[in-house]
Amino acid sequence: MKALVLFSGGQDSTTCLAQACHDYPNKVTALGFNYGQRHTIELEQAKKITALANVPFEVIDLSYIANLTPNALTHDIPIETQTKALPNTFVPGRNIFFLSTAAVIAKEKNISIIYTGVCETDYSGYPDCRQEFISSLEQTLSLGLDFSISIKTPLMKLSKAETVLLMQSLGKLDWYKESHTCYEGLRPACRKCPACQLRLKGFNDANIPDPIAYA
Repeated sequence: MKALVLFSGGQDSTTCLAQACHDYPNKVTALGFNYGQRHTIELEQAKKITALANVPFEVIDLSYIANLTPNALTHDIPIETQTKALPNTFVPGRNIFFLSTAAVIAKEKNISIIYTGVCETDYSGYPDCRQEFISSLEQTLSLGLDFSISIKTPLMKLSKAETVLLMQSLGKLDWYKESHTCYEGLRPACRKCPACQLRLKGFNDANIPDPIAYA
């Protein structure tokens, strides 16, 4: 059995990569996407992490996604979190496009297992991070490709602290040093954006120091 990991170079996808490498040693491939994101530093960091993991890494151009709708991750829009609406960091359809593309590539490589780092527990209200969505898409992709696709979501029910502890149990906390989370695309990280704050809270709750630098 082989596995394909959707890999952005962020904390969650890095944890998924570690889990996949544990589950399927020497049989993992990582897949990243250029979707017109404002900060491609995440892909630069992804290359460093996959080199540490000794895993092949391919980047697919999905830059058309940035032209479909304005949002704070693909356009120069200030990041805002609203109490009664989705945060403007939500990229509509992103996980649909990512997983559909990954499934086609997986079929071509005869890989039936896809890992993705979506999570219901700490997610920002994104509808495409719910288990209901994943289960539905898994069935749709399998039917549409006439090829069995299994989408594994090892972080789905975990808090950020539990994700950190999982990485510790896998013995790969050092990989986090190269991971990138900051929505502002900064290294050292900004510390202020929602992604930085959620990450910091997770490490603090786990009582483990975050290895990346912050402003």
